[in-house]
Amino acid sequence: MTTVRHLLGSKKSALFTIGPDAPVLEAVRSMAEHGVGALLVMRGDALAGIISERDYARKVVLLGRASADTPIAQIMSSPVVTVSPDTNVQRCMVLMTERRIRHLPVVENGRVIGVVSIGDLVKSVIQEQQRTIEELESYIHG
Repeated sequence: MTTVRHLLGSKKSALFTIGPDAPVLEAVRSMAEHGVGALLVMRGDALAGIISERDYARKVVLLGRASADTPIAQIMSSPVVTVSPDTNVQRCMVLMTERRIRHLPVVENGRVIGVVSIGDLVKSVIQEQQRTIEELESYIHG
């Protein structure tokens, strides 16, 4: 079964982060600039939380807060659900479904090494199913 380590190997390795004291508006701009739905909130090298578009919509917009005046620390999700590089895709999908989250930071030896999204996982499952179909077709015709 495919592991997170395998998924990270086929992705761009950039981590998009922000500090907990930055204004929410800065996080929203950064997410838009990078085309991502979440940013890791870091205190130095330590993972402090995660901020997503959902956090912004529910904890800023719906509550009438000002994006420029609200620090990320007030709306970020913490503690963060994380996985190791050896976690398999199936387990990640279960975690995301149970916790209703769309992004999983990947931590190895206490250090964040990447993030997998629900899109990454779905893409992996589709590719695995396609390989299985091709193998079965080859077996049937071969």
